[in-house]
Amino acid sequence: MPSLNLFNLIDAHFQSSNLFSHLPVFDEIYYLGHPEGKVQKYKAVREGQECGIFALTVIRKEEEIVWEAAEDILERCVWEATRRVQGHFIFDLLTFDIHKEINTFNYTEFGQLLVNSSLKTDPGEQRLVKYSSAYGILQKLIVERWGKITFKTSVDIYDDKPEFFYTIVRRMFKLAEFPNHPLIVLVNDLSSDPVFDPANEQQQQFLRKLIDERVQDSIEFLPEVYVQDREGVRELLSGTIVK
Repeated sequence: MPSLNLFNLIDAHFQSSNLFSHLPVFDEIYYLGHPEGKVQKYKAVREGQECGIFALTVIRKEEEIVWEAAEDILERCVWEATRRVQGHFIFDLLTFDIHKEINTFNYTEFGQLLVNSSLKTDPGEQRLVKYSSAYGILQKLIVERWGKITFKTSVDIYDDKPEFFYTIVRRMFKLAEFPNHPLIVLVNDLSSDPVFDPANEQQQQFLRKLIDERVQDSIEFLPEVYVQDREGVRELLSGTIVK
């Protein structure tokens, strides 16, 4: 199997996606896959400095049916595209604004875009596929006369009390023990009733304790921790409201 050539997502305007649009502006962004579960790992560069990014999209258990409906349609769309491609591909959906797309997303056009992109993708190459708010990485693994597209998604179901929201951030901190470069942690909450709640004193105390411990353990670079949901975007270390 050929080695994978990483694709600079800046070239395909990934910085403007709903996942990254409120983060600092980067010169380069590379997707590195899933180090654990649904967590996404990226490598980015800004002003010549490499930066590690861990992102996790979540939705409340009570709202899981909303995501399942969208995922089911996307899976059918990918399956239809599979019948018209040649070769073994992986399509890794990076982000999709399910609330924005309920009434406007054209799944037929999205499937056709996958087929068109497959024709332009060589073995070992990855290509960003963008349609409306959907962004995904299409990778071609091998050439075959038949078609196969393995579909991956990155939405984690949050099935715990809001007070324990800090455990999400802790999971991503553990993936970046003793970093030798700046670190960004991003939690993207799709829930119509966000899990993050500034008025929940216990939740905020747990988060502050976790972040303070991380700051004390950081030798050179302090982490940036972003939470984005329908109420806006916040950077937890500084307390900044981005939007």
